[in-house]
Amino acid sequence: MARRSQEVVSDVDTQTLLAATKVISAAVAHSLAAVEDQVSVPGLRVLVMIQARGPLNLSSVAEALGVNASSASRTCDRLVSAELLDRRESPRDRRQVSLTLTQRGQQFVDDVMSERLAILNEVIAAMPEQDRRELMRSLDAFVNAATWLTDHPGLDDSTGRLLRWVI
Repeated sequence: MARRSQEVVSDVDTQTLLAATKVISAAVAHSLAAVEDQVSVPGLRVLVMIQARGPLNLSSVAEALGVNASSASRTCDRLVSAELLDRRESPRDRRQVSLTLTQRGQQFVDDVMSERLAILNEVIAAMPEQDRRELMRSLDAFVNAATWLTDHPGLDDSTGRLLRWVI
């Protein structure tokens, strides 16, 4: 994908995008409310990152969360205590820790994502088929643009860090 010149985005486009994010955020908030007594928001972010990326070390988790290593370690310790995360030291270097989801952790993330998906599916099902297809094509383009931005210099550091861990 070649980078397009800086195009001006209209206020109408921006307002439509913000309205769409409110719908998506409502689905996310609902799924978080269902588990907030079990896992913190940063804890859920860790579980989702590990599900998406595979095993991570503590420094990667700290970087992705934008916190120091001790805060990331405390978050991961709570997830280990809840039997959602497995923490193993490298046999060669005990300072290196590999974090992976337990079977219970995988099921937990699957359940949270299923809840979100059910809400979003209900909204999408209410759309006419042609609009639904057009939306999916547009969302593919949106995700592709975000992916492209993560691979190219010039992106604001905080936005780049966020997108790299989400995409």
